[in-house]
Amino acid sequence: MDWLADLTQWALQVPPFWVYVALLVIAYGENVVPPIPGDLFVVFCGYLAGRGTLELWLVILLSTIGGAAGFMTMYAVGYRIGTAVLDPERLRWLPKQRIYQVQRWMQRWGYGIVAANRFLSGARSVISLTVGMAHMRPGKTALLATLSAFVWTTLIAYLGYAVGENWPVVRHYLQLYGWVVLGVLGLIALVVAVRAWWRRTRTTRVS
Repeated sequence: MDWLADLTQWALQVPPFWVYVALLVIAYGENVVPPIPGDLFVVFCGYLAGRGTLELWLVILLSTIGGAAGFMTMYAVGYRIGTAVLDPERLRWLPKQRIYQVQRWMQRWGYGIVAANRFLSGARSVISLTVGMAHMRPGKTALLATLSAFVWTTLIAYLGYAVGENWPVVRHYLQLYGWVVLGVLGLIALVVAVRAWWRRTRTTRVS
């Protein structure tokens, strides 16, 4: 967050062109390097648009392009490496359990998980990687990833535009939202797994 504070001060002092460049890079990098707080910077740029420093439509456009491009970059990585990602002796820094979790989501919702990826804070890069591993159709994946990025960035950019100087407060609610959504999805996955286990057990007893 110190990094974000420094970036915020910088954005208030430089020409708008360089803020747009930073926005595009951060929106892209958020999908490749998840710790980057891309959503909060989009909200901040929405706030700058409210002040008349930036154009809101351009903030939304660049955020969408960067987010979709970042998603497809991780998709390409997953597509190229495939299931080798899950080798316990390789890429140990990857959250293997989270990948297995996303695979279960994909089995249940298919391309719906791509369409919802931008709303699943904390799992976006894992979703794109896992979708690539599954070799889901690149054209349809790119279209849904772009649509997801557009809807999400429109919402949060307008949020920054509307809340004005209170935009830092949004950080807390974005984090809370991310944890709640992931918690709900985890609970659903658990219920589905328990139901499947119960059905198998009952079938075995009947046999």
